[in-house]
Amino acid sequence: MFNIAIMGHGTVGSGVVEVLTKNHAGIAAKAANEINIKYILDIRDFPDLPYSDKFIKDFDIILNDPDVQVVVEVMGGLNPAYDFVKKCLLAGKSVVTSNKELVAAKGGELLEIAKENNLNFLFEASVGGGIPIIRPMSQCLAANEIIEILGILNGTTNFILTKMIDEGMSFDDALVLAKQLGYAEADPSADVEGKDACRKICILASLAFGRHVYPSQVATEGITKITSVDVAYAAAWGGVIKLIGKAVKLEDGKLDCCVAPMLVKNDNQLSSVTDVFNAIVVRGDATGDVMFYGKGAGKLPTASAVVADVIDCVKHVSARKYLFWDEGYTDYVIDSDQGEAAMYVRCKTADSAEAATVIRDTFGNVEFLFCKEAPAHEITFITPKGKISEINKKLKSLGALLEVIKTMRICE
Repeated sequence: MFNIAIMGHGTVGSGVVEVLTKNHAGIAAKAANEINIKYILDIRDFPDLPYSDKFIKDFDIILNDPDVQVVVEVMGGLNPAYDFVKKCLLAGKSVVTSNKELVAAKGGELLEIAKENNLNFLFEASVGGGIPIIRPMSQCLAANEIIEILGILNGTTNFILTKMIDEGMSFDDALVLAKQLGYAEADPSADVEGKDACRKICILASLAFGRHVYPSQVATEGITKITSVDVAYAAAWGGVIKLIGKAVKLEDGKLDCCVAPMLVKNDNQLSSVTDVFNAIVVRGDATGDVMFYGKGAGKLPTASAVVADVIDCVKHVSARKYLFWDEGYTDYVIDSDQGEAAMYVRCKTADSAEAATVIRDTFGNVEFLFCKEAPAHEITFITPKGKISEINKKLKSLGALLEVIKTMRICE
């Protein structure tokens, strides 16, 4: 028998108990060992559950029990999760987590501790919920040099944008609906401001390129300023707006990383990813594009990924899996305006005809966009691909003629 402890009994934690209980026999066969939940740590009481006798409130009981070999952390947040996980690893216990904030902020340090102690620190569920991505990247695509990772990494924002695109909803109305359906939290800021997607692209980039990428290094913009007019302009261009997380390895080894709303052409596979679904594209030098698709959250999908990691820990109890990245450095990720992209530019102008002439003279081959929803005295266009700092410099030079309302990258 293999004893584990679960820290947290919220949505994911209760799902982990459910999966381990419901699929007990099959999991035991796959792990070649019976997995027993010895403790569940939570500050709340659950007296009506059939396993209420497993609940404890003192973390030290788990820490000091040599029979507990794997600890599942599904509390979320950094405190006290970071302290608890670090202590578990130092005490000789492998850890499985779904906590994207923890892995994005402290993953490199915790992986180093796990390595030094011949333990596992696994986090498949931290990106994409039930979508397999960490294991395929670290194993199945290991022969590739990863060139780029990009994708739709947050189901809440994708749902909101889908409603704005398909049903003409405003951002505010779509957010209210997302809350009513349980897709958005009471405080949705981590989703709609891009923080959740940022943490996920940090984890994927760290894994793919071998050095820790911190959220503070990644330029992040959410979808709160996207309007129905932007959606209409994107449709006139032949595309949609998606919140995209992106990490590209440059020739000098540095990374271009960002999270931002971008225009995506209708013939791009990401354009058809709707509702609460996520999609992650990994570009390898040998495989080309490989896309991972599915619901990126949810009680049982996320719990499924957590339990898969528990099974891996049981199977590799005396021989750790190789999952590791090195520490990053200050300018490992370039400033966002040093990246290259074509840009969507929406402006106010008093003289559209003069502005169009000057824009062509300044940028060259631009594509002007027109839609019936456009307010008067606006001009909107797509620039040629170029360094974003140079595009911004050119726009600034036209300040007497144009007032820039919004810019967005074009997703390739």
